[in-house]
Amino acid sequence: MEPRFDNRAERTAARRCAHVYRTEMANFAQMRFLDAWYSRIDVDQVCQLFDAVQSRKAIRRRNTDVHKAYRHTSVQAVDKLCHLVDGQYRIKPAPPVAVRFGIESEPTIVDELRGAVDLYRETLQADRREVLRHYYFGDFARKVVGVGSVGTEAFILLLLGDRPDEPLFLQLKEAQESVLAPFAGPSEYKHQGERVVRGQKLMQAAGDPFLGWTSGLQVDGAGAKEYYVRQLRDMKGAMNVPAMDPPQLTYYAGLCGWALARSHARTGRAAMISGYLGSSDRFDLAIEEFAVAYADQNQLDYQRLLNAIECRRLPTVEGL
Repeated sequence: MEPRFDNRAERTAARRCAHVYRTEMANFAQMRFLDAWYSRIDVDQVCQLFDAVQSRKAIRRRNTDVHKAYRHTSVQAVDKLCHLVDGQYRIKPAPPVAVRFGIESEPTIVDELRGAVDLYRETLQADRREVLRHYYFGDFARKVVGVGSVGTEAFILLLLGDRPDEPLFLQLKEAQESVLAPFAGPSEYKHQGERVVRGQKLMQAAGDPFLGWTSGLQVDGAGAKEYYVRQLRDMKGAMNVPAMDPPQLTYYAGLCGWALARSHARTGRAAMISGYLGSSDRFDLAIEEFAVAYADQNQLDYQRLLNAIECRRLPTVEGL
């Protein structure tokens, strides 16, 4: 677990994030909807803004992270996750993180995959379907992903193009009913994967062109489930938050608040959200308290995890 900032820095950053979200939402509420719809975050613009508050060392580190994100593609994933077996790319088994299915001896899995891919293809735009037509099945594995997906199925699917250096890695993540459904009512979309995809496309100015959904994949005796599909790696990147100092953290938190406000404003509900938040700082202070309490709870949970490992109540695999 990364070391935390001091309490004052955490509170200042959380409050800044909420404040910028609230004030920018008010600005979006006054804009023409198309202007809000077309607004987007530009990497070069954000880098220029950060140049004003970062040291030369931090700027060099950030530029390295940006260039690393540009290389975060399916080609790089093949080099890291696959090896050649009899002249064919196969996903390298790395249990428990990556567990490959023996497709050579289990044809039923291949049939399940073909059916799932056919369903997925139909959820894409026509031009995307044409691109996908140039790829064929390579391999398939279950893969452990982030903490936000604990308890759900996640798979990776390797597709290969006409050239040996033209792979496409797709990730299939189980989509379950929204946690808001018991309170807000069921979604208008019957397929939970479609619900996730429609929401992402609505909020993201630059989304994954291969975002879609599918069903099936009855593996290990489990019933068929619903999934959303996306590229495993499509130049995603992240800021190095632990390396920031408190002023940089606060500045970054403001950018996050702006980005979230922009994405929510793209739904056409900026005026409604802004009216709910109001013009006072009550929302800012409430988010500040919640964020710090959430961080405290995470730290307590992590310590309980370490205690369970130390007492051998929880088996673990280290060094992954």
